[in-house]
Amino acid sequence: MAIDPGHTFPTFEVGHLGIATQRGRFNRTAGTITLDRTTGSVSGDIKIDARSVDTGNDVLDTLLRGRYYFNVDDYPEIWFRITNGTLVEGKPSSLDGQLHFLGVLKPVQLKVLNYKCTRLPSLVSLRCGVDLTTTFRRSDFGMMTMLGFVSDDVTMNIQAEAERPQTPRSPETKDP
Repeated sequence: MAIDPGHTFPTFEVGHLGIATQRGRFNRTAGTITLDRTTGSVSGDIKIDARSVDTGNDVLDTLLRGRYYFNVDDYPEIWFRITNGTLVEGKPSSLDGQLHFLGVLKPVQLKVLNYKCTRLPSLVSLRCGVDLTTTFRRSDFGMMTMLGFVSDDVTMNIQAEAERPQTPRSPETKDP
């Protein structure tokens, strides 16, 4: 299933000065997610355009795009590769994979908070939504700037929708 970039927004949270939480999002994503209930396998790629970081503060966004944080000139893309998933009653509950960030590749586990699919009566295609979360240390990826002022722990949330175009089905066909 192709990720719908208009309905997919990875967000991040990081502690700031030990007193508040700084939040931001990325406005451009792409990728695919494949869930095969027959084999029980889950795979996929979620590609995030690091240049699209958006905190609602233009000065901070420029700083985050710079070499001390996301370094978008050298690493314009952040991506998650899903390599394995655990299915519970035919739905994913956790996804193992890899996070590629700042040229470093590390294993991560994405926890599935929500997963649902629908066709609704008027949709020709199957549309699925998923909410994922993971926490990692930015220092593990070489981002050491302002440690102590900015938390090392980063929580990443990915709210995504994906769509699989299909031919119209008969009323007795059940959704996967």
